[in-house]
Amino acid sequence: MIIDAIIKKKKNQPGAPAWKSLLKTVSWRIIGTIDTVVISYLLTGTLKIAMSIGAIEIISKMVLYYLHERVWERFKTPAES
Repeated sequence: MIIDAIIKKKKNQPGAPAWKSLLKTVSWRIIGTIDTVVISYLLTGTLKIAMSIGAIEIISKMVLYYLHERVWERFKTPAES
């Protein structure tokens, strides 16, 4: 009975809006970039190189994550059909 109510509620709700995907993209990328810079620094011992790697990957991975998120929004679960 509870599961039926949840399924019915979800059927009436559209997928996540694009702005939510964008906010998730930015917040996750900040965390990921900090991780990348720390790992790069530990491996290279040079802060300048670590920051350069972080600067490149923050942009490329935000674009890739956003596109990935939007593709997944196109797939529907059986409950949404």
